[in-house]
This record gives sequence, structure tokens and C-alpha cells, in this order.
Amino acid sequence: MMEKRENNHMQFVALEYLYVIFGSFFVAIGFNLFLLPNGVASGGVSGISTLTDELFGWEPAFVQGFLNVPLFIAGVAILGANFGLKSFLGTIMLPIFVYLTREWDPATLNPLLASVFGGILVGAGLGIVFRGRASTGGTDVAAAILHKFTGISLGICMAFIDGLIVTSAAFVFNLEHSLYALVGLFMTSRTIDIIQVGFTTSKNVMIITDNLEEMRKTIFEEIDRGVTILRGEGGYTRENRNIMMCVVDQKEFTKLTKTVNKVDSEAFVIAMSAAEVLGEGFKKQ
Repeated sequence: MMEKRENNHMQFVALEYLYVIFGSFFVAIGFNLFLLPNGVASGGVSGISTLTDELFGWEPAFVQGFLNVPLFIAGVAILGANFGLKSFLGTIMLPIFVYLTREWDPATLNPLLASVFGGILVGAGLGIVFRGRASTGGTDVAAAILHKFTGISLGICMAFIDGLIVTSAAFVFNLEHSLYALVGLFMTSRTIDIIQVGFTTSKNVMIITDNLEEMRKTIFEEIDRGVTILRGEGGYTRENRNIMMCVVDQKEFTKLTKTVNKVDSEAFVIAMSAAEVLGEGFKKQ
């Protein structure tokens, strides 16, 4: 049993390394086929390398390597050795893939299409790397260092650094290119979210009813979902109340509300989106 568990762990770790490698490759082709040829500097170290390529003609792969590696080392020195070997692999593999794909023909020379699809590819690549519990270094490390020394929230630090890069595109290229960069940055962030939590959202439904036992049985029989009973207290009456919590797929939500209304038309129902649900009946951990 112990040997099987160790083998499963090794396979899981190997899969994470593959995530980092393939994710870095997707980031590279998104950069070289879409963003760089169209001057879309949509944040991050790749955005900086787009600007330096336009200003000085410096090879983007070298710029990314020269920035990523020192930032990774600084991150380990200042923030601690929590980035791990997989993140170092991502830091190295990204500029290598950028260099190997530098001669590939652009997929489009339309800046709007480039910002949309380049942003999607970069976001998909980064999302895959993140699923491997790693990073590709870059400005997220710089933001973490800035956060440590200033106390400013990490999100604001990231927005500040990426904002400087996107704003710089207006001076290096023009205002229109800066707007394209914003589109690319938005597409990247949204795609990362989709890769991380998926397209499907579930609903976390809270039900307050006086017909608790009948409601529980009906949900079991008609929806085939389990429920959790929470103990609560009325804020006004101070009476003890039972709250039923049930998580369902999006497609089951309408059926659930109809079921609740059939059992108790006076029931109080609160529905909240659940971006990711792990466990029996949903995604495996």
C-alpha cells in the first residue's frame, strides 16, 4: 500500500512538471505568434521585452531570461524558498521556448485579434503552470517583494506594475497600442480564472424552512443531492433555526428551487455561485 501511494505521488509530481513545461510553451507561442509582432505589451516581463524590442532591438528571450532569473533569486532571498524547483523550471523554460519559437510566422497582424487570442494563449499557459503549483517568475515576484516592503495589497502591487508597463506602451508605440495591451491583459486574467476553476459554476443554496425533514427527503429523492444542516439563530427573534445547505450544478438549480417551492412556498432561499466544488458528486480532488 505504501509503495502504491509513493508511486501515485511520483506520478502526480511528474504531471505537475509537465504542466509547467507545456504551460510555458503556450505562453511562448502566444507571445511570439500574437503579442510581439503586433506590439501588444500586455503587462509582465513579456510586456517589458516587447517594449525593449521596439526601443533597442533587444532579443525578447534574452530580456525575459535576464529579468526572470534575478527576480526569482531575489524572491527566494527576500520571501523565502517557497517558490520551489517547479517555479525555477518555469522561469528557465519560458525564455527558452520564446527563443526557440522566435522565427515562427505571426498568426495575425491585426492588433485587436492579436490582443484577444494572444491574451487567451498566454492566460491558458499561465493557468496550466499555476495548476502545476508553480510560476514563471516575472513581475508577480516583483509585486510580492513590493508588497512585503510596503504593506500594500498584492493585487494593487500587481496592478501598479502591469499598469506602468501598459502605460509605457502608449509612449513607445501609441495610445491605441496601450488600449490593445489592456485588452490582452484582461483576456489573460480571465483565461487564467477559467483554467483554474473551469467554465462550470455550481450553486451553493441555503434554505430556511419549517418543514426541514420533508425538505431533506424530497431533495434526496428528486435532486439526488446531499444536504448539510447548519445551526443558526434568528437575529430578531433569537429563536434557534436550522439552515439547510445544498450544493447543486447550474443545470440542477432550477429544479431545486421548484422542489423547495413545492414543499414549502414560504421557505427563505439564498443562492450563491460556487466557482469550484471538490468532493463526491463533483470534481475529484
